[in-house]
Amino acid sequence: MSGEANLKKEKDQAPVWRLNSWFPDLGAETHDQLKKFFLELLKFNKTINLISAKTEPVADAIHFSDSILSSRIVYKNINNSKGLYDIGSGNGFPGLVYSILYPDQKIILLDSDERKCEFLKHVARVLVLNNVTVKNIKIEHMGPNSIEQAICRGFAPLPRALLMLRKIIKIEGSIFHLKSEEWAIEVSQIPIQLCSLWRPSLVGDYCLPVGDKIKMCIVRTEKIS
Repeated sequence: MSGEANLKKEKDQAPVWRLNSWFPDLGAETHDQLKKFFLELLKFNKTINLISAKTEPVADAIHFSDSILSSRIVYKNINNSKGLYDIGSGNGFPGLVYSILYPDQKIILLDSDERKCEFLKHVARVLVLNNVTVKNIKIEHMGPNSIEQAICRGFAPLPRALLMLRKIIKIEGSIFHLKSEEWAIEVSQIPIQLCSLWRPSLVGDYCLPVGDKIKMCIVRTEKIS
C-alpha cells in the first residue's frame, strides 16, 4: 500500500502517537515535551483552527515528524548561535518542535493571529521553553533587514513569500521553506524581477514515516542583493 493510501486510511482513526518508535534516538525528556505539545494541540484545536480536523489522527506524522526531520536539516545549515525566526508559526510547526529539539538556540515565533500567538505562549510556558519568544505581528510590519535566518512551513507559495520578505531579510540572510517534492514548480514561478534578489537551492529532503512515497523537501533561498 502506498504512503498516500496509508495516510488516507489512518485519517479515519482516532489520534495516535508513534514518535517513540519512529525516533528512538530522542531522549525521554524530549519525547515527553513533544507529547505534551501534542495533547495541548488537540485540546486547543477544538476552539482555534490550528490544524485541519482531517490531519488530527495523523498529526504525529504530518506535523510532528515533518517538523523533526526538517529541523535536523535546517540545524545543519544555519548559524546556531543566532536566533531563528519561524514565519507564520501559528500552530507551532516547525518552530516549537525546533525549540524542543535545540533548547540552546533562540527561536522567535511570528504570527499575525492573536489567538494563535496566545496558544504558542501557553505551550512555551507549559513546556518551560526559555528559548522561545512569540511576536504577534504582521510580517509586513517587521523592520527592513530585521531577519537574518528564518524557517517557514505553509506560510505562502514561494514566489509570494519572497515578494513579501524581500525587504525584511538581510543581504546574505536565508529562508528555509518546507515544501513538497514539487518544489521546483514553485521555484520556476518566481517572477524574473525577484531572481536578482534571491538564490534558491535544495538543501535536503526526507520521507515521512507513513510511507516512502511521501517525500518532503527543504528549499533555501539566500538574499543576494
